[in-house]
Amino acid sequence: MDRSPKLEIEYCTQCRWLLRAAWVAQELLTTFVDDLQEVALVPGKGGVFDVRLDGETLWSRAAERRFPELPELKRLVRDRVAPGRDLGHSEAHSAEEPAAPGRPARD
Repeated sequence: MDRSPKLEIEYCTQCRWLLRAAWVAQELLTTFVDDLQEVALVPGKGGVFDVRLDGETLWSRAAERRFPELPELKRLVRDRVAPGRDLGHSEAHSAEEPAAPGRPARD
């Protein structure tokens, strides 16, 4: 059985970023309910927060020096799993959107 596309979120256990990773996974699974076959949370160390799709790094906290904003991460995933699909309100938001209730604070 083909399990593609597989999304992985590697997060730092030392930094206690499991809740952030789980929140991102939940949001992506909700948005791409029919497009993603699997989302895996991968424990890591050393400040890692990477998002990979079928082995391709879409986001690296180390490279970008920040966490991804959810709308930009959704666009990166969309461009690979459902090109041309409208993301609704996520398309209209800028990278500097205000924090939503219950959303983890920006680090």
